[in-house]
Amino acid sequence: MRMTPKVVVVGSLAILAAVVFVMVCWPYAKRDMTPSNIYRPRTPVEAAGRAIYLKNGCVYCHSQSIRTIDWGHGAERVAQAGDYVGDRPILLGSQRTGVDLSQEGGEHPDDWHIAHFVNPRYTRPNSIMPPFEWLGIKRLETLTQYIQSLGMKQADVRMERQRYWKQEAIKAYEAGPEANVKWLAEIVPEGWRNIPNPYPTTPASLQRGQVIYQQFCIGCHGPIGDGMGPAQPYIYPPPLNFTILKGREISGGIIYYQLMNGITGTAMPYFKRELESQKIWEVGDYVAVYFINQSDANKEPRGIDASWEP
Repeated sequence: MRMTPKVVVVGSLAILAAVVFVMVCWPYAKRDMTPSNIYRPRTPVEAAGRAIYLKNGCVYCHSQSIRTIDWGHGAERVAQAGDYVGDRPILLGSQRTGVDLSQEGGEHPDDWHIAHFVNPRYTRPNSIMPPFEWLGIKRLETLTQYIQSLGMKQADVRMERQRYWKQEAIKAYEAGPEANVKWLAEIVPEGWRNIPNPYPTTPASLQRGQVIYQQFCIGCHGPIGDGMGPAQPYIYPPPLNFTILKGREISGGIIYYQLMNGITGTAMPYFKRELESQKIWEVGDYVAVYFINQSDANKEPRGIDASWEP
């Protein structure tokens, strides 16, 4: 066969038609439109928030599809085709410049999202996401309702938990510093309360802790730990003022647990999926040394030192 222009054109069209049939037409004809076990229709306000999400190109940086190989934020459930039966168009996304949002609903309370949308650096100091304060609080609240619906029935369960614990956190905060500190300690499992920080305090460890604090904590808790970071005006109860812990018995274990697991209902997120254990211990020690003026680092009861420790 000679490669004449006619053969090239016809052959190229035939290949394109075959690809379209195999990759588009056949899967569309065989598609399963059965809703998944977590699917539910969106409310009108959630649909309006989705329109804002689409209009502002959020899908270009955030995917909505958890795969079996994923381990990070929201990776509690592998996405299924039935999750998307109500979406037109489907917003799977291909980029993860930001986190995947398919299970974002209930990961944070509403006020965290408002602060984040106003300026992402307020809640995530290293974020490259642009600020959306120009949308106005009304539209940001609507967008937040869409984000909180992602995960559908599972998100609804998480949101119910967020709302319950927000009320508990507000009651503790409004009861005064003494009651608030007592509540914050009591919600930590008892076994953690008596565990000291296992790593020694050194100049190097404090510098490492400072770096983590600046990368993850400074937007809410502020540069001097007084809870007056730029996110504070949007968050209630406000970020903890670490300086009110001075003179109290606050173990490294309590700080570690709160950093690792977060405080559901408040804007304090969990960091157990993005910070290794030592980083959490060392930023906790940084907070203890510089803002609380006490540290139980490397004190009894203690185990055997790691091989590299001085």
